Amino acid sequence: MNSRYVKGFIAVLVGMAINYLGDKALGVNIEIFTGISTFTFAWMLDIFLVPFIVGLAVSWIFGLGGKWLACLPPLFVRCISFVHLTYFDNSSTDTDLFFQVPLAYWGPCLILVVEAANFGGIIGEVWKGVYRRPSTENEEISMTATTKITT
Repeated sequence: MNSRYVKGFIAVLVGMAINYLGDKALGVNIEIFTGISTFTFAWMLDIFLVPFIVGLAVSWIFGLGGKWLACLPPLFVRCISFVHLTYFDNSSTDTDLFFQVPLAYWGPCLILVVEAANFGGIIGEVWKGVYRRPSTENEEISMTATTKITT
């Protein structure tokens, strides 16, 4: 199997683990909308900082192209969390949780999370140095050196 596929698979799994653990550490379910009280500081950290760190980690593991791969872990975690909250973690049996997890709210949150991860992926690629030019220390020609002409 190609080692690039293995690195990509591992990077996505590590990103998903970081995202899940960040969600649990902050204690926020961004999928559940409870009005204006939803938008707390922990919610903002979960929307912007956690996916940014996920993007950094994915790009650091994967290397060139990690900015594209960094979009997958938050997308997978948010979709899994949405399905889990909708079908398995419905605490009230008389109301449908779909009305507490509206798609019109979840969609923009998903876009924000994926964009934050993408930005983290770009910074991670730059930080890792995948865009550096190869070193040409031995092949440099000094353009300012004076040439000595002897006759």
